[in-house]
Amino acid sequence: MRIDLRSDTVTAPTHAMRQAMAAADVGDDVFGDDPTVNRLETLAADVAGKEAALFVASGTMGNLASLLAHCGRGRDVILGDESHIYHYENGGASALGGLVFRPVRTNADGTLPLDALRAAIHLPAHNYHFYHYTRPGVICLENTHNRCGGRILSPEYFAEVAALAAEHGLPVHLDGARLFNAAVAAARPITDWTRHVSSVQLCLSKGLSAPVGSLICGPAAFVDEARRMRKILGGGMRQAGVIAAPGIIALTEMVSRLADDHRNARILADGIAALAGVALDPPEVDTNIVIFRLPGAAAAERFEEALEREGVLVSNFGGGRLRLVTHDGITEADCRAAVAVMQRVHGALGIGDRR
Repeated sequence: MRIDLRSDTVTAPTHAMRQAMAAADVGDDVFGDDPTVNRLETLAADVAGKEAALFVASGTMGNLASLLAHCGRGRDVILGDESHIYHYENGGASALGGLVFRPVRTNADGTLPLDALRAAIHLPAHNYHFYHYTRPGVICLENTHNRCGGRILSPEYFAEVAALAAEHGLPVHLDGARLFNAAVAAARPITDWTRHVSSVQLCLSKGLSAPVGSLICGPAAFVDEARRMRKILGGGMRQAGVIAAPGIIALTEMVSRLADDHRNARILADGIAALAGVALDPPEVDTNIVIFRLPGAAAAERFEEALEREGVLVSNFGGGRLRLVTHDGITEADCRAAVAVMQRVHGALGIGDRR
């Protein structure tokens, strides 16, 4: 038995995607001549309610190219201290772009306190103290929020951040790697969120099952600059239609099925909640991510290793927290089997046993 719950990045392309890859009409994308890439970008821009879109190799590249396009060296990237960009993208904005991360405390639901955002924005003042500070460049949000358990940030919150950013003339970039999960769970179009941001990165290779790729969407002038940044990052692609073709299927055929992943995540959450000494963290499961906490890092490591021996793979977030992610290829039966394994492992390790 192998039930891989480490991430929704482990999804395999569907049969229809593989057929589309084999039959894709291609050209040189750096010259703008790949018709399949062009079609994907037009589709993505329309779905996101933006003027233009750019196909990139990964979500990390999409976020990085966006930040570089928004602001120059020495500017602040104001973002959450639990954000994916801050934790998992290797500091690319600093290493390659000379940008400065200015982290803001993240609430348990993934939002950033508006007062903390406002305090992080250093703007010119009528005294010399301003020259001690880096200048603000861009505000970043994430939805759904990975390290906060796939929580959904509401469009209403986005409107508040957008209004704050507008006061200071700042763009807002959305790491929307799992934005479609938020849209499906909330039964709202992604434009309810994207209308409030300057740019958005959408991932095709997580729950939507494409084998590779993300999209940057935004105003045409911004996307043109992001295209230049993609080239600087080595992301110019040639006959990329073979990987863009499954992206079209991802956007047109795979979004609605995310609801299955959300239902399956709740099966996992219900099973974990019944284990003594184990706590869902956060207790709410909005979408396809379930995070739970054991009594200490050592207990979490033993639990993870024992699960792996029985064929259930999970991610270790550190600090006693483990993460499960449902996705295409993980069935209801898989989730129930995973819960049964967790119950056995929990009993064998004596977690929560007060004797």
